[in-house]
Amino acid sequence: VQLQASGGGLVQAGGSLRLSCAASKRTTSNNGMGWFRQPPGKDREIVVAINWNSDGATYADSVKGRFTISRDNAKSTVYLQMNSLEPEDTAVYYCAAARGAIGSMDPAMYRYWGQGTLVTVSS
Repeated sequence: VQLQASGGGLVQAGGSLRLSCAASKRTTSNNGMGWFRQPPGKDREIVVAINWNSDGATYADSVKGRFTISRDNAKSTVYLQMNSLEPEDTAVYYCAAARGAIGSMDPAMYRYWGQGTLVTVSS
């Protein structure tokens, strides 16, 4: 399974971006999905995770109320709508497919990873 993340770019603080993660196989429709990010010089961290059927999503406290995850299983694609972006959101964003149906906040529970897309928020 290959995951292709896209949609990153340069945006001013307060702006919005929408990231997409397209999977190469329809089988990921049965998997939980997650978005992670790695800020410059820091460790990778979870942003949000969603279950296979979209019945539950868990957000990191730092993005609650600003970011929204969604998925379209018919298109094998997961989205991350990011609003009210802050310079602290600057990072490489990765999507990942979980080993099972649940979207976990634990990166060890993810089997497939995308290549990352860079988001830069200027102040």
